[in-house]
Amino acid sequence: MGVLDAMTRDLHAGDRAGLLRACRRAYLLALAALVLPGLPLGALLAALNPAPLTGAGGVLAVTLLAVILAAVTARLARRAAQNPEGPARQAALTGAIQAATAPGVPFLIGCAFLGSGAALLALWGVALLAHALVWWQLPGWLRAEPTPTA
Repeated sequence: MGVLDAMTRDLHAGDRAGLLRACRRAYLLALAALVLPGLPLGALLAALNPAPLTGAGGVLAVTLLAVILAAVTARLARRAAQNPEGPARQAALTGAIQAATAPGVPFLIGCAFLGSGAALLALWGVALLAHALVWWQLPGWLRAEPTPTA
């Protein structure tokens, strides 16, 4: 059974645990779609010998930019997941997919600096931290489906 089949089955389970599993699968698929092209493109860029990012100031500036971008994208994803308009399942999946940009952006910026060890470690560290925070916070983003009244 494929990942999409499992995600669909979890989504239609009708309970909160199934929705959370579906959202986490959707998040991981979206994250993979973002980061997988980054590695070969970063390797190609490193092979072309771009000017490496040197100096603590440059590394700090790029890392701070990545932190800000990750925080903004995570906040926007959370807002999308908690959007009261429309079905709760749809909002949750939308937020989970959008949440992949929180670790994805710092990871991709890090891929641009594959030739610069300090920048790469700092940026991929931000990506790992953003991934852990999104994974941990995702259950709190899910809102309850309103119960139908008779």
